[in-house]
Amino acid sequence: MPDRRRRTVLGRRASRRALREAATGYLLVLPALATFAVFVFYPLGRAIWLGLYRTSVSPNLPSTYVGPSQYASVVSSSAFLGSLWRTILFAVFTMPAGIALGIALAMLAHQRLRGIQVFRTVFSSTVATSTAVASVIFFTLLDPQIGLLSYWLGKKGGAGILSDPTFALPAVSVVSIWQNIGFTFILMSAALQAIPDTLLDAARLDGASSWHRFRSVTLPLLSPTVFFAIVVGIIGSFQAFGQIDILTQGGPNNHTMVLIYYIYQSAFVNNDYGLAAVASVVLFAILLVVTLVQFRFVERRVFYAT
Repeated sequence: MPDRRRRTVLGRRASRRALREAATGYLLVLPALATFAVFVFYPLGRAIWLGLYRTSVSPNLPSTYVGPSQYASVVSSSAFLGSLWRTILFAVFTMPAGIALGIALAMLAHQRLRGIQVFRTVFSSTVATSTAVASVIFFTLLDPQIGLLSYWLGKKGGAGILSDPTFALPAVSVVSIWQNIGFTFILMSAALQAIPDTLLDAARLDGASSWHRFRSVTLPLLSPTVFFAIVVGIIGSFQAFGQIDILTQGGPNNHTMVLIYYIYQSAFVNNDYGLAAVASVVLFAILLVVTLVQFRFVERRVFYAT
């Protein structure tokens, strides 16, 4: 009996301790949960609900409940599909080139050369540049009258690169690549610092060339950082807004009307909040699916050193 009573007392004490620990844990995460509830979960739920209503053009008329049919009509519309296609093109233009340049600059700055710190500072300097500042810089460089880049590209005095339907989206992509190159460079530089020199020295002693050392040693060890840069880069590309608004406002002829700018114009220019809410929810769903697919399939190729 004493042993049974002792086990019972110890069990009750363990239960109370586990309850206190659980209560403490919930109390510690409560501020984060409250923040997510106010700024993430509630706006998302509100957007889903708002997408069920068709907003009247006149602000004096009430919105009309149309149900899920508005989701189907928006997703199948040519304006939405066109903006989605241009968003995918924008991501294709910016993400691979940005990561490749970031790796190349990190490899250059990783050399043990005198004064290399100056180049590291220069390569990472764009991380302190806002989207507005980067856009204004390139807006001046691409100006058809005084822009140096327009002069070099033979566009001086003409309509300008940003007014050309063929080159407008690639030009905006260059702005995004330049602005984000500092962040990618810092990521890759930090990953290169973590690669043991003994592995590269062993490959060098085995007769591996510079390219083979990069392909067989450096790149596999960089793969976790590259995977992170891909996920963040795709999300950032789908959310690009500032450079579009400053440089082209979606033009010429909607050739730079990406999805996030389509949402902005629907809500704050055309006052169609229901359509904008539907497009926002669909954008969230697309990013969620793309991210899950990357973690499901792309992460298989990531090499995590132990």
